[in-house]
Amino acid sequence: MSNGAVAGAVQGRLEGKVVVITGGAAGIGEATVRLFTKHGAKVIIADIADEAGLKLAESVAPLGTFVHCDVSKEEDVSKAVDLAVEKHGNLDIMFNNAGTISSEIKSAVEYDMKRFERVMSVNVMGVMHGIKHAARVMIPQKKGCIINTGSIAGILGGAAPYSYTASKHAVLGLTKTGAAELGKFGIRVNSVSPSGLATYFSMQHYDEITDDRKAEVEGFFESRGNLKGATLKVEDMAEAALYLASEEAKYVSGHNLVLDGGSSVVNHSWGLYQ
Repeated sequence: MSNGAVAGAVQGRLEGKVVVITGGAAGIGEATVRLFTKHGAKVIIADIADEAGLKLAESVAPLGTFVHCDVSKEEDVSKAVDLAVEKHGNLDIMFNNAGTISSEIKSAVEYDMKRFERVMSVNVMGVMHGIKHAARVMIPQKKGCIINTGSIAGILGGAAPYSYTASKHAVLGLTKTGAAELGKFGIRVNSVSPSGLATYFSMQHYDEITDDRKAEVEGFFESRGNLKGATLKVEDMAEAALYLASEEAKYVSGHNLVLDGGSSVVNHSWGLYQ
């Protein structure tokens, strides 16, 4: 879609809404930026990847604006929210999507605690920073929507390293507590939890990410899923976020929308429906 087509998009499900998306320059974030702007949203793309973020903002202009943002730093998140208000007058949707993972899978007795702290600072503190600064704008408005990116690792053990698993369990706790507190102000808080996706995080071990390697990773995750004949992609996460951000989900709060093809509800080691 051309820049002009984006700018002149027909009335969409988020027409005129103001959104901040952290980790918005690539992967799930990029797919969500593109889908939200397609539906008429004005998006602040907050990320540490300056070059990719600026390029994405240009491709969805004039609906996208990039701002450098390290979510582990509260002042960066605060500035991203302030930019949304300064540029567009308010904030309707906060998508706390930025995250990181340690690819090191080691025993607890060998665990690098500095890496553990880094993952927690981004995945947990980053989400809390987003909730805090979105809430300070949304509470006076008496409305708003906050979405957090969780993971299947937030409801299962052994699906990811200690740090990532702990951080994503924490994200679900923040989601539920945010919904409990902020509901009285008309603010909905939800999360979206995917299983395996072919993103930068899951492909860090490759020197170069190609379409063939992406297909290889997608095939790996699909082979371990329960639902056959479907592959989870970043666009599916964007669609889930769109639903939670839209009026169709106006009475949905405190919910964790799991995109895992049913994997987390089965244990085939019991052998009944293998």
